[in-house]
Amino acid sequence: MLNFVWMCIIGLIVGALAKWIMPGKDPGGLLVTMLLGIAGSMVAGFLGRLIGWYAPGEGAGLVMSVLGAILLLWLYRQWKARTPSSS
Repeated sequence: MLNFVWMCIIGLIVGALAKWIMPGKDPGGLLVTMLLGIAGSMVAGFLGRLIGWYAPGEGAGLVMSVLGAILLLWLYRQWKARTPSSS
């Protein structure tokens, strides 16, 4: 249980750093920022294992997690720019 709480706290910090480095109009509050950080860490760990930077089961560090979250933010903005707005 404590591992899950720790993951959420780190995810919130990573997501907040990514949104601070790459400001813009992104949806969501605390929960979306936390999920962005967790997903960014997962993406960074996956890509790091593909490249050979991380061993199987080894997690990404803080810097790589933030870079993963920035990549996800960039991909979201690219997708949003191509989607026609209904409003």
